[in-house]
Amino acid sequence: MKLTPFVDALPIPRVLKPVEICKDCTYYEVRMKDFFHQFHSELKPTKVWGYEGQVPGPVIEAEKGITIKIQWINEISDEKHILPVDHTLHASHEGMPEVRTVVHLHGAEVEPDSDGHPDAWYTKNFEVCGPLFTQKIYTYPNNQRAATLWYHDHALGITRLNVYAGLAGMYIIRSREERALNLPSGTYEIPLVIQDKSFNEDGSLFYPSNVPDPPPTYPEVSITPGFAGDTIIVNGKAWPYLDVEQRKYRFRILNGSNERFYRMRLSSGQEFIQIGSDGGLLEKPVKLEEIIIAPAERMDVVIDFADQPVGTNITLINTANTPFDFGDPPDPESDGLIMQFRVKENTSGKDTSIVPPILSNIKRYKEKDVCKIRDITIDVGADRFSRLLFMLNNREFMGGVVEKPIIGELECWRIINPGLGVHPIHIHQIQFQLLDRIPFDVEAYTQTGQLRFTSEPIPPPENERGWKDVIQAYPGQVTRLLVRFGPYTGRYVYHCHILEHEDHDMMRPFDVVRKGSEYFDCKDCKDYDEPFDYHKRRHDRYTDAEKDGYHDKIDCNKPVYHDIDSSIYNFEEHKYYDADSING
Repeated sequence: MKLTPFVDALPIPRVLKPVEICKDCTYYEVRMKDFFHQFHSELKPTKVWGYEGQVPGPVIEAEKGITIKIQWINEISDEKHILPVDHTLHASHEGMPEVRTVVHLHGAEVEPDSDGHPDAWYTKNFEVCGPLFTQKIYTYPNNQRAATLWYHDHALGITRLNVYAGLAGMYIIRSREERALNLPSGTYEIPLVIQDKSFNEDGSLFYPSNVPDPPPTYPEVSITPGFAGDTIIVNGKAWPYLDVEQRKYRFRILNGSNERFYRMRLSSGQEFIQIGSDGGLLEKPVKLEEIIIAPAERMDVVIDFADQPVGTNITLINTANTPFDFGDPPDPESDGLIMQFRVKENTSGKDTSIVPPILSNIKRYKEKDVCKIRDITIDVGADRFSRLLFMLNNREFMGGVVEKPIIGELECWRIINPGLGVHPIHIHQIQFQLLDRIPFDVEAYTQTGQLRFTSEPIPPPENERGWKDVIQAYPGQVTRLLVRFGPYTGRYVYHCHILEHEDHDMMRPFDVVRKGSEYFDCKDCKDYDEPFDYHKRRHDRYTDAEKDGYHDKIDCNKPVYHDIDSSIYNFEEHKYYDADSING
């Protein structure tokens, strides 16, 4: 179906209003609903799922240090999924509910119970819940740098479907320090949630039920190695336009696509000024002719239209191959287009905003302080249906917990990619720093398992020298990350953020534990040292209201989490049971 680009204006997602503002926190309720949304004026309304009845969901704004509590409410009325479900994947087998959701606030430093673990899913009215479901209300302390985060569905085995159906939105942490910089703000600070979709003739979402010409060993409905739509969607509209004045604009860009990377350029040839990445502001602004953004990455950029003549139309162009970066190039008339800026006369007065030469101070981790080196290999095998199976450390999601980092200790994670494509690796709970990338001999590694580096380490480019929670792991390179876990113990996950890879089966659990302990047993980590100041204790990071009795509120006697690797599902009672308790 061919749609005309640049027909519809760019929608600006509304900012969600809280239900209640309390002394110690702000409380929200966010409802997941099914409804019809019009992606393009030439397209019939499309059945979608979304937060608060919109795609993408509303922007949630937080203030650094002020706790937010959110009840994520599943009100989706569909009994079956609106997209094809592969019943051979985890938690998706016959008899399991298809309309399952759980929300992950991507980039947030939160306790495990509020992280949106894939197995903490639940159905409408919490009638059926996954083995790691523990609470209805999630707590977000926001004790981290001001940054662009995002919330999205994370249900085991169907994340790719739920996000594609519309369950995604932006979450912005603000701070007094950032406001003092006088960056473009207000109507000149605009979120851009970029996704890609395909549509059937009746306007419904198209998502493949199998690979083209599937082998006879494949199930009737099967996950694919990846999916990229032919229509680029920004803030819920296909190829929209935005009227801009002759002045500076700040754009918070999120790649919310399942698989697609974007290599973005402006048709005017002007530069982007990148000021921030996943974990907040960079130390200094970086001027770039193009930016490459992987799924789940965020880039905070300023574009200055001051020198562009009135009446100029500037197209945001995509030139990234899919799969990235060895696949097919984009069609310059469809997925090679993202959106258009239309320059209008400045009617709002003088632009007094600036991009200061110094944005923030980032305390750099040092390699000499590393306590442990972990190798994380990217592996491709085959499952029981002879389909491609993407894994980390040659283990599937249910392959047991191997990584048990100690809270507060600095680790070096070496992500080894001997494959063809770039994988965006996301680690829950923390922000990390990119140390470097080192090319290696892939053939020798494949034959012997030994790393033979072929050149000197490549230092991070300037726009990757900030805090990150997603990193592009390039093929033929060892990507080295400096990672320090905390401030909580418990079970989290890390995974590839190509959602088809994440669902099958490129996601692994890890346990953050105390020193001298093989298992986490309590979430009260009050002795943890804050990553931004090694000598500053966690308690000092809370507001006065939170300090007052904060630690008394932590229930150290809460039941520990179920072991997802030894749970048995009872279809009649819709519950999980521990295999050891049944066998014993």
